[in-house]
Amino acid sequence: MRYPNLFKPLTLNQLTLRNRIVSTAHAEVYAEPGGLPGERYLRYYEEKAKGGVGLAICGGSSPVSLDSPQGWWKSVNLATDQIIDPLARLTEAMHRHGAKIMIQATHMGRRSAFHGEHWPHLVSPSGVREPVHRGNAKSIEVEEIRRIISDFAAAAKRVQQAGMDGIEISAAHQHLIDQFWSPRTNFRHDEWGGSLRNRLRFGTEVLHAVREAVGPDFCIGLRMCGDEFHEDGLDHAQLKEIAQAMAETGLVDYLGVIGSGADTHNTLANCMPPMALPPEPFVHLAAGIKSVVKLPVMHAQSIRDASQAERLLASGMVDLVGMTRAQMADPHLVIKIRDGREDEIKQCVGANYCIDRQYNGLDVLCVQNAATSREATMPHVIARSGGPKRKVVVVGAGPAGLEAARVARLRGHDVVLFEKAQTVGGQIMLAAKAPQREQMAGIVRWFEMETKRLGVVRHLGVEANAATILAQKPDIVVLATGGSSFTQQVPGWGVEQGLAVSAWDVLAGNVELQPNVLVYDGVSTHAGAGVADYIASRGSQVEIVTPDVKVADDVGGTTFPIFYRRLYALGVIHTPNYWLDRVYEEGGKKIAVLRNEYTEEQEERVVDQVVIENGSTPNDALYWALKPEALNHGQTDVQALFAAQPQPALAEPLGAGRFLLFRVGDCISMHNIHGAIYDALRLCKDF
Repeated sequence: MRYPNLFKPLTLNQLTLRNRIVSTAHAEVYAEPGGLPGERYLRYYEEKAKGGVGLAICGGSSPVSLDSPQGWWKSVNLATDQIIDPLARLTEAMHRHGAKIMIQATHMGRRSAFHGEHWPHLVSPSGVREPVHRGNAKSIEVEEIRRIISDFAAAAKRVQQAGMDGIEISAAHQHLIDQFWSPRTNFRHDEWGGSLRNRLRFGTEVLHAVREAVGPDFCIGLRMCGDEFHEDGLDHAQLKEIAQAMAETGLVDYLGVIGSGADTHNTLANCMPPMALPPEPFVHLAAGIKSVVKLPVMHAQSIRDASQAERLLASGMVDLVGMTRAQMADPHLVIKIRDGREDEIKQCVGANYCIDRQYNGLDVLCVQNAATSREATMPHVIARSGGPKRKVVVVGAGPAGLEAARVARLRGHDVVLFEKAQTVGGQIMLAAKAPQREQMAGIVRWFEMETKRLGVVRHLGVEANAATILAQKPDIVVLATGGSSFTQQVPGWGVEQGLAVSAWDVLAGNVELQPNVLVYDGVSTHAGAGVADYIASRGSQVEIVTPDVKVADDVGGTTFPIFYRRLYALGVIHTPNYWLDRVYEEGGKKIAVLRNEYTEEQEERVVDQVVIENGSTPNDALYWALKPEALNHGQTDVQALFAAQPQPALAEPLGAGRFLLFRVGDCISMHNIHGAIYDALRLCKDF
């Protein structure tokens, strides 16, 4: 076997896992009102079980007490007996496919928002405020400590009654247990603070209570940090000592080790390492802890492929590998590895679209897999159509067009793909040119391999027009012609007169960069910060201006700190709250006129170059040229994409010269990569 360590069973207490691959605890934001896992939640995890995972740990940060509010981010609620039946249904589904299932339990202490649900008074060891969630907390009283310890035990008993295979206690990400551990947050002078032994008391008593509730044979894990990366926090040596102490209690069956604290914006970005960080950046911390304990050690941070995982296991650095985001991208990852189909794996690129959505209070989705968490309506495995074979013409090979071509071909149709560029990928390939964003191209590489493997007929370097398309005698036409840089929104920007250039042209290498550059970012997504980084890293002095409250305002919580690290290091000037009104030229210099959002006062900047990032505007001329000829010319895009059966005519012969016309992605309106792929999947799955 190519990966003997990866597929070697492992026993934790009485729990035997069929392989060493884990989907680790993460916040899904899928639970239904009351914090109960419903059908969506079950199907999301069941798909991973079908895909071969050994162990899934669900319910990241599932609270055990009402004063650790969960409703505002839709987590699982372990503080009620109502949770038992839903967890039992989930467990039965996982076991049916040979996978094991556990759940993570916690009390988040100060790491929450008091106004999220029940309006509780948050608690922490010493009442220290948490910056990321603005968690203002009271100093916990001894009676509350005792009550929360009992809450952990009660939650564990519920998990056991549901038939689950174990429970993981969280002492990571600055939750209540490690708030007690850390000198950064524990300034107590009673038996719960001061010496390390006292600071460990709360966590130890939680484990004692949990073990007493579930008995000796139930699997209990402990998730912990390997280094808080704060001068006033716990370093690796201290956390090795804590791990050793926890292991020596005999109360836990494995340790899950992650790197970095998570109580500031900057450290939070480390916890779910994005593509800007190297692979498995904190595995050395897990290995350090493994060197001082006799328990199995699990690690899960940016482990994305089989060779990487096998190497970590073979070297003895860890005993279990978490490949969580990797299974969001492809829940069938494990069986594809097992069956030698690694080339078919949709590999995670570390875009962090998933976790960034969670930090905006939105449900977790994958940037490149629109079926993830939509298993009830969107297929991961595309079945062949039961109807007649059709001729499908797709125009545009960005993410929407590539997904349309892939899905239509898997449905059994003859598919022809036109792309005016010499290569596929569309705007993704521009995005991948920004520093530390290169891995975005991995999305395109997978589509490239799949469309070739499936036999899609591809015409690259061919700009299709109406005549080109009609010459193919199509039954279905899918337009995915994307958008163009929207630099014409304000005539005063003067792009057509050469007074400013688009960020797209900069990244494409079509313009020569100048020494002093103003970047205007009208949309505050990844693109504006990325092009500012691109320009500054090539030696220019850069100011980035945006009308939003901060630079990269629409970039998620684990990604904008990465941009900020680079932009500040490169000396990029941040100017939020300003609009760009116009650009004019004087004495060979460009003059950018800025207007304050709140005072309406104007300022001028004298620069060598103005670069504009303002999103996209649809390339829809081909759609309007073809629509009068289409069978469904009376149907709008919205009707097509949202109808339960958007193509009713597909069950019948269309007749010579008759075709159905659809468009997806940015050629309707500006979306992101996920939105474009979702458009194509929900449309073409019924062809």
